[in-house]
Amino acid sequence: MLNWNMNRTIDPPVGNQTTGTPVPAVRDMHHEVPPKPRIALALGGGAARGWAHIGVLRALDEAGVEVSMIAGTSIGALVGGCYLAGRLDELEAFARSLTMRRIAGLLDFAIGGGGLFGGMRLNNRMQEHLVGVNIEDLDRPFVAVAAELNTGHEVWISSGSLITGIRASYALPGIFEPVRCANRTLLDGALVNPVPVSVCRAHEQPLVVAVNLHYDLYGRSAVIKHTASEPAPEPDGGDRRKRVRENRLGMTSVMVQAFNIIQDRISRARLAGDPPDLSLHPKLSDIGLSEFHRASEAIDRGYQEASAKLGEITRMQAALRMA
Repeated sequence: MLNWNMNRTIDPPVGNQTTGTPVPAVRDMHHEVPPKPRIALALGGGAARGWAHIGVLRALDEAGVEVSMIAGTSIGALVGGCYLAGRLDELEAFARSLTMRRIAGLLDFAIGGGGLFGGMRLNNRMQEHLVGVNIEDLDRPFVAVAAELNTGHEVWISSGSLITGIRASYALPGIFEPVRCANRTLLDGALVNPVPVSVCRAHEQPLVVAVNLHYDLYGRSAVIKHTASEPAPEPDGGDRRKRVRENRLGMTSVMVQAFNIIQDRISRARLAGDPPDLSLHPKLSDIGLSEFHRASEAIDRGYQEASAKLGEITRMQAALRMA
């Protein structure tokens, strides 16, 4: 006779049959999904274009992409430090409120110093929100990159006063006075490492995303053949004086543009030798280095660029999780 009990599902015992003690549930380890790997951010320098970093961070936060550490150069250090200190809202409000008149009010001319501006008015504004905050107190690693004036060494600031580290990282030569920090005289980190991917690699971060603010500024051509001839004479007409005024270069603009070229060439060389896993390139070529009053435009473009690359970030995280 066919035993029908062989086809019947037998419920497992819910406890010890003799003592009644409950049997602990068995976890199915095969269904556990490991968490998504976090990403390290290398935030590059770029003066006013650096407000785009705010938009990048906003997009990542909205998408739930967790950041494991930040290495920042120049304004990248400013935005990254404020983000990890929980002060990104205040920084964004400050950036969006800037007008040309307010910017002029923040610049304190330094007579006989190492730069045109002392930078203490900007420092005082940071003191309102970051006073007493040390880098080692942040919940994730943070490194501000600077350059030492006397030796040219690359300096990684990973402890001590957050405000001092940020100021040293954005001390643009000839514009802001150098910063004395632990017996070293420090300048803008873009002189040595404009997009600090190497810092994230040194901290053994598995996924590194770089934000390069200069990618679309100069194009890819590095060498142009040219003839050393006299410039063509200006044609007569009512617009001649206007053209002369438009083409006139001031000392500050020449210094900043020269520094901009140096930063672009160094970043290309450094990134070629130590590339990130993904690069974000906000389209910022029409925003000048000193146009801090165009913060809303830069923030929006950073947000758009990061949002467009979220799919690639997700794919990188999935590939690393399955490895």
